Amino acid sequence: MTKEETMRMGWRRLLSVVLVSCALIVTVANTYAKEPYKIGAIFAVTGGASFLGEPEKNTAIMLQDQINKAGGINGHPLKIIIEDSKSDEAVAVLTAKKLLESDQVLAIVGPSTTGESMALVPIMNSAKTPLISCAAGAGITQPVEERHWIFKTPQYDFSVVEAIYEYMKKQGITSVGILTVSTGFGDSGRKSLQELAPKYGITIVADERYGPKDSDMTTQLTKIKASGAQAVINWSIGPGQVVVTKNWYDLKMGIPLFQSHGWGSKRNIELAGKASEGVIAPLGRLVVWDKLPDKHPQKDILKLYEHDYKARFKGETGTFGGHAFDAVMMVTEALRKVGPDKKKIRDYIETKIKDWPGTGGIFNMSPKDHCGLDKSVLEMVVVKNGDWEILK
Repeated sequence: MTKEETMRMGWRRLLSVVLVSCALIVTVANTYAKEPYKIGAIFAVTGGASFLGEPEKNTAIMLQDQINKAGGINGHPLKIIIEDSKSDEAVAVLTAKKLLESDQVLAIVGPSTTGESMALVPIMNSAKTPLISCAAGAGITQPVEERHWIFKTPQYDFSVVEAIYEYMKKQGITSVGILTVSTGFGDSGRKSLQELAPKYGITIVADERYGPKDSDMTTQLTKIKASGAQAVINWSIGPGQVVVTKNWYDLKMGIPLFQSHGWGSKRNIELAGKASEGVIAPLGRLVVWDKLPDKHPQKDILKLYEHDYKARFKGETGTFGGHAFDAVMMVTEALRKVGPDKKKIRDYIETKIKDWPGTGGIFNMSPKDHCGLDKSVLEMVVVKNGDWEILK
């Protein structure tokens, strides 16, 4: 074989390798060239409710990365576009419009608070786009016939009230003083506390309120103490919970303090210190997952979520990041099953999320219930030695 023939053969081999390589590149490119599935997320990353929004944002980022590392959704990468509402209803509205009109998302997860979520209800219904809220107020999804496109993952506030009153009834408590923050969350909780009290044979002997920025509730608690109440129920999120706890402790009220499910963060225990000892609240099982029986249907997912979150962010999940976990996973499951069709996504969540274990409980969505949880998903938890303990 001449030198020229040898060179020609070498070039042929090289060209063959290049063509094969190009074919492989095209195949890989085609695999990942599918349009991303875009989901919007509105969280209170900054502002007064940032203790909610920060773990929600982190959770969404973590899930996006995990899903894409595993190949995306039917070959489509997942893109979660996160917007900061700054804990402000007006900002939440603006970010929702941006996500719908500019980003053309298939669904929105969040917002973090009841007030922000309520502000988005007419917008999402008009846009015919699913919203899976991370807030608790019953009015977010009720009445269902007026909330066709709206779902939520936290337990209903009235379910929390039922859990509190049921426990109180067993303890022989028949008169209570209630203390609620003047926000959408507080208003919704107060309404449930008032409406459900007669059903459980409980009389509200004091009904006090405070502002979200108030730094002392001694006056309100003193009135409750003078009313003869056998227990105090505080309904708020954020710093107000800690202030009430410290004031309750300093006043040596001698009656138990119950908090709403907004109490479900170890940070509250840390900030309240020794004053938090003995405080009772109905909470989702995420905060006590390690105390659940091994065969509990939620235990594996709770353990996995907490492990992954702590490994990634070196912080506490609390119950709030779990709300975002459940919301994102519902949307991604729907996308995997029905594709990028808003109506089909909505219908799937409403009719197919059945016996579905999430961090907030075992969900059973239906055309009559766009939350799918009841009081059975809550554990009565008390603070003992700076940690959560399940009340028997």
